[in-house]
Amino acid sequence: MKIVIIGGVAGGMSAATRLRRLMEDAEIIVFDKGPYVSFANCGLPFHVSGEIAERSNLLVQTPEQLKARFELDVRPETEVLSIDPLKKEVIAVSDGQEYKESYDKLILSPGANPFIPPMTGLDEAENVFVLRNIPDLDKIMAGLDGLAARKATVIGAGFIGLEMAENLAKKGLDVTIVEKAPHVLPPLDEEMAAYVQDELIKKGVAVYTKQSAQAFSEKGQIIVLEDGTELQSDLTILSVGVQPENNLAKSAGIALGLRGGILVDEHYQTNQPDIYAVGDAIVVKQQLTSEDALISLASPANRQGRQVADIIAGLPRQNKGSIGTAIVRVFDLSAASTGLSERVARQHFEDVAVVHTTGNDHAAYYPGATSITLKLIFNPKTGAIYGAQAVGQKGADKRIDILATAIKGGLTVFDLPELEFTYAPPFGSAKDPVNMIGYAASNLAEGTSNSVQWYELKDELAAGKVLLDVRTASELADGRFPDALAIPLDELRERLGELDKKKAYIVSCHSGLRSYLAERILKQHGFKVQNLDGAYSLYNMVRPEEISHD
Repeated sequence: MKIVIIGGVAGGMSAATRLRRLMEDAEIIVFDKGPYVSFANCGLPFHVSGEIAERSNLLVQTPEQLKARFELDVRPETEVLSIDPLKKEVIAVSDGQEYKESYDKLILSPGANPFIPPMTGLDEAENVFVLRNIPDLDKIMAGLDGLAARKATVIGAGFIGLEMAENLAKKGLDVTIVEKAPHVLPPLDEEMAAYVQDELIKKGVAVYTKQSAQAFSEKGQIIVLEDGTELQSDLTILSVGVQPENNLAKSAGIALGLRGGILVDEHYQTNQPDIYAVGDAIVVKQQLTSEDALISLASPANRQGRQVADIIAGLPRQNKGSIGTAIVRVFDLSAASTGLSERVARQHFEDVAVVHTTGNDHAAYYPGATSITLKLIFNPKTGAIYGAQAVGQKGADKRIDILATAIKGGLTVFDLPELEFTYAPPFGSAKDPVNMIGYAASNLAEGTSNSVQWYELKDELAAGKVLLDVRTASELADGRFPDALAIPLDELRERLGELDKKKAYIVSCHSGLRSYLAERILKQHGFKVQNLDGAYSLYNMVRPEEISHD
């Protein structure tokens, strides 16, 4: 069997090497129009700062290595111009010479291209770059080497944009981020992204949200934002998203779907016989909603490459879709997510509940413990988990990986307290943050606790409810809710007479634990009570202008 693969890196090379392990006698040809067929594209931003010091470390395998180990015919700097599904052949060009290559099976893994919106003056700009591959990285490094001034702008605050902002800042540049969405890191919900924006600002990065770049002038040295603000920029990175590379597929009559993504079935088969597709270019199913989605992440692409190889080799495999699990480091903070955000979950499901908890990455009494803020989105009736988000200096990856596994495995919030983890003080807590958020979610689902979200607080207070803050006097001195009634938790039982059972109360503390204890006390004494989810620390992060420091 002769198998032609168009595009290397994650999807294509995973398919090629797996095919060889399963089909020793197959002829396997890999075309890639770039000079490098196997490189660590996720590591590219970290070379900018020198954190990955050697450029060569980004090159995973050379064609010679792939030939020696896997007997692969790898052809870099060879562009496939067209596909003829009837003749089952492709036309390729290398060094200006065109030739035909036949196939029995064809795998498309063209990836996605950076989306470049139309902007006045962009064609004349000499200092605007994108980052998708090694040649892009080389252009950026050359641009940095020639810089006289030191101002950099990153347009787009998604995962790659934030990584570029961090690494340009570590390189010593003054960095500005421009993001069209209301907050940085749009896949996260607003209150969780607020932690990321706070970290950026603390590290000296200027952040413009609800803004987009409209035009460039002076060969890219000036960026004009939509409100007329002008930014000076010596080097600009465009990171406003990606779009599937579909030119070959389109010209070959392959069906396209969402935003031009290649349509495939559960076996990665396109509508053309013996043509398959994997990676960032294909439309997948969002596993939680069963809706079409484009999920441009390395892990799904690698999995898809392996699965399509299994399918071609005759093994029973199925594309089950993806839930979209991702993480980014922003200086001293990590932000991770899996599944649906609260905003997306509420668009798709009628019954949605949310809970926030704060816990330590390991036992608080062991030196070096740092906090993790964890958010869980779930169905309060069934306990089904829709998504989760985490921010923290350490341990966010572990907790989101656990919750992503729980979603994939069909576990509910009621199962989370039952999960057993390795525990010793340097590594975790006897009750891990995942266990704790499972307890908190179960309390909500079972009616033991009732919560108010941070974005609901103002309306609830305007409707006549009373905010009761159970933090200590020293904590209140650092910041307080205006007009809140203050009774420390440890005095609450003795001061119940100061409360009115005719009124409804919302209880808050620093992170939500003490306010839950207060909620339980008050409910059992006949009061109408809700707990402010995430409490003061979350509200202060997302709405600091509404906190009093008198």
